[in-house]
Amino acid sequence: MEDDAAVSEVCSNSVWLASVYTSCRLWGSTLGCHSGSLDQGTAWPLDLRIVLVGKTGAGKSATGNTILGRAAFESNALPNSVTDSCEKNCEKVEGRNITVIDTPGICDRNKTDDQMRKLMAQCIKLSLPGPHVFLLVIRLGVRFTEEEEKALKWIQDNFGEDASRYTIILFTHVDQLKGITVEDCLRHDSINRIYNSCGARYLSFNNDDREDREQVKHLFEKIESMLKVNTGEFYTNDMYEEAQRKITEEEERK
Repeated sequence: MEDDAAVSEVCSNSVWLASVYTSCRLWGSTLGCHSGSLDQGTAWPLDLRIVLVGKTGAGKSATGNTILGRAAFESNALPNSVTDSCEKNCEKVEGRNITVIDTPGICDRNKTDDQMRKLMAQCIKLSLPGPHVFLLVIRLGVRFTEEEEKALKWIQDNFGEDASRYTIILFTHVDQLKGITVEDCLRHDSINRIYNSCGARYLSFNNDDREDREQVKHLFEKIESMLKVNTGEFYTNDMYEEAQRKITEEEERK
């Protein structure tokens, strides 16, 4: 974990990364960024496009509120989803122009696969030219089920296997763990497989303490570190369309 913190510190102080990462605005495709990479040399304000995904009740909306520092999304402690469609909110945070897209719960039994696909297509449209990161929100403190793994598989199936390169696990409700650490949870087989599939990238939030901005800074450092590994690329609409093409071909084959 100390090595991971050191990487984050190096990335946050990297002049090169700042130059690469600040080069595209929200409509970066109009600036020659069609490939999804960030062009060096153009000093635009720093933008981040974040998509929240996960099961119903994981704390996606509350996480979005913590990131933006305000009650942008409707959120409550009930197990039923209050997010029925994709919703977008923006705010300037830590000098960055932050866009957060909240999504309905993956594996929601009240929605068909076709309905969920249409909603996620809307999510990609709201994040154009594409999200820098998918935050896979997982609630700790409850019994893990196969649905956590199903959520990740759903992301990979519908956004393509490359989506894992742009995914970070974000654990919520860590304040409710009693005598158990996040590292203990990572030893659980299902969580460990998800963790490894996402490049061993994770962090935790206490959404009951929205005033703790250090956790948001840490998130930005994690995203910057991931972007450096991805050579500045973000997930593009072309990647999404290619994933959908494969889904259609597979369905036709069956």
